Amino acid sequence: MTLAGIVGKPNTGKSTFFSAATLIPVPIENRPFTTIKPNRGIGYLRAKCVCRELGVTDEPSNSACVDSIRLVPVELIDCAGLIQDSWKGRGLGNYFLDEVRKADALIHIVDAAGATDEEGRPCRSGTRDPLEDVKFLEREIAMWLVQILQKDWRKITQRGELAHEDFVDLLGERLSGLAIRREHIMEAVDKAALDADNPSQWSDEDVLRFAVQLQKAAKPMIIAANKVDLPYAEENIARLREVGNIVYPCCAEAELVLRRAAEKKLLSYTPGDSDFTVIEPSALSSEQDKALNIIRDKILGKWGTTGVQEVINAAYFKLLRMITAYPVENVDRFSDHNGRVLPDVFLVPDGTTARGFAYIIHSDLGSGFLYAVDARSKKRLGEDYVLKDRDIVKIVSAKSRK
Repeated sequence: MTLAGIVGKPNTGKSTFFSAATLIPVPIENRPFTTIKPNRGIGYLRAKCVCRELGVTDEPSNSACVDSIRLVPVELIDCAGLIQDSWKGRGLGNYFLDEVRKADALIHIVDAAGATDEEGRPCRSGTRDPLEDVKFLEREIAMWLVQILQKDWRKITQRGELAHEDFVDLLGERLSGLAIRREHIMEAVDKAALDADNPSQWSDEDVLRFAVQLQKAAKPMIIAANKVDLPYAEENIARLREVGNIVYPCCAEAELVLRRAAEKKLLSYTPGDSDFTVIEPSALSSEQDKALNIIRDKILGKWGTTGVQEVINAAYFKLLRMITAYPVENVDRFSDHNGRVLPDVFLVPDGTTARGFAYIIHSDLGSGFLYAVDARSKKRLGEDYVLKDRDIVKIVSAKSRK
């Protein structure tokens, strides 16, 4: 499963964001380093289901469907807080970087109000510049990558140049444990304007420039501008966007309140909604009613949503360029072999072929692939057909799924 890491300096709301996205209780305190060991959990993408378009009642199995909205499970990890020189092992840097290596995308929780200093200690709103937090985290990850590259740099470059082996392939083998692929390395070399045929001639500055581009290619980052309910947040969000960052306003605390209230059946709310409905007003205490009204007026009324769901969706659909696809066996009823209608939806990379999709479903279907069928048009599709978002596909294979 594709993994998104929730990162940032301590006390910015990372654990609150994680709890709001997964409803897993984790320590949430107003002090640095509340998260020591990483927390893993399942969040959900919000995607338009095909059931309403087809006029069918679906029976979800690997996901959920609420009012024709598919909630597709994804894995999230709440990493330990990062402080300056974490790449050297300062603070909990080793915990942080050990988990970052597994992530395919990074959700950077930034205190948009500037109410947390560089070490993660609370301070007066507007004191800290959030742009500095973004720069520092990018540099920490780049320096971590440089440190890893330098360990075997001479050996890899000499082997590539003397034995005429592909430098990109050699480096790909060295970095495979960091979820870094060949295409990421090629993109970083190109963006850094470096010569992959003579890597031994790269200067230290070249290697750092390469590492910066490698992070952007292999571990793209989106910014969740948290604490939008505090002073200075709005102007700081505008400043963050001005320099080209992908930024989503966010109030993780409000989302957590809404999710927990919905779980207790106090209100009707689906993550990403622009409003909620109180189910039984008399069941709310005066404090709860007041808190919900503040969320409605100050957060939903102003920003449209709490931002948590938008951030998760953007991480997978925009940064990682994923799409949804529905496998079926009966193209007339859009059902599986048990007769369940649209039971599964898969999250796959944009560019996935019909045969590639077969392998994602099950290796036997991929190895025995004959052809696919578009369930809407009933047209036969070849192995090189590239899936589109919300495609409904039947895989015909010489091997049955075990």
